[in-house]
Amino acid sequence: MKKISLLLAVLGLSVAGSALAAKTTKDVSPHALGDRSVYSERATIERIKAVGRVCVEGKECEGAPVAAVAAAPVAGGAARSGDAVYNASCSACHGSGAAGAPKLGDKSAWGPRISQGKPTLYTHALGGIRAMPPKGMCMTCSDDEIKAAVDYMVGKAK
Repeated sequence: MKKISLLLAVLGLSVAGSALAAKTTKDVSPHALGDRSVYSERATIERIKAVGRVCVEGKECEGAPVAAVAAAPVAGGAARSGDAVYNASCSACHGSGAAGAPKLGDKSAWGPRISQGKPTLYTHALGGIRAMPPKGMCMTCSDDEIKAAVDYMVGKAK
């Protein structure tokens, strides 16, 4: 008799648990309720909308001009050295050769670039070239700091 009572109790709990799970799923899932509003174009756009925006300096961006990004010189207002800029920003790619970047001190890779002249190297460093984005993504670097980093890398390749 105890076995039958125990079996009925387990069976009852199992059925009750299944019913509770089905009710919970139905309460939570819009699909189970037949709610198609989650598939509306407006709901989809709301779910995938961008969380930020890209603005270009000097261009209008949603009605307001974008302020120039200020350079971040070291304390005291002095510009960072080429070595400091290289270590903080440039070494990520120029230290490893990532995306085809010429490695620091690699004379064979830097030779053809150096022969183009520093003005060309500065233009490429400031504006970007091939896989390298403008300023190597150091948007807090001033133009002079980028040029100092170029001078540092060129000096290491001579």
